Amino acid sequence: MFARVTLFEIDTLRISLDEALEKFKELIVPEARKQEGYEGMYVMRTPEGKGVILSLWASEEAATAGVTSGYYDEQVAKFVALFRAPAGRDHYEVVFAEAPGITRA
Repeated sequence: MFARVTLFEIDTLRISLDEALEKFKELIVPEARKQEGYEGMYVMRTPEGKGVILSLWASEEAATAGVTSGYYDEQVAKFVALFRAPAGRDHYEVVFAEAPGITRA
């Protein structure tokens, strides 16, 4: 399993955190579910608007395909006017995971 990590900071003067989350669930989640190898995601945030999106992928190829195809940039573009700074991105191999119902070592 591989993970793509996106760091972001919402400009809370432009949109509330709850509104940003609803927009994310409406515009991004359905598109992510259509991607080959998509296995889920976690979205975390602070009260100040800093956050992390951890999307999980079946393989390294699936994790990077969205970037090379332009899919990732299309999704980020939907929020670019709501960010305080450009989003950051990196890819990681998941070498251990433990969550309710999931354990990988």
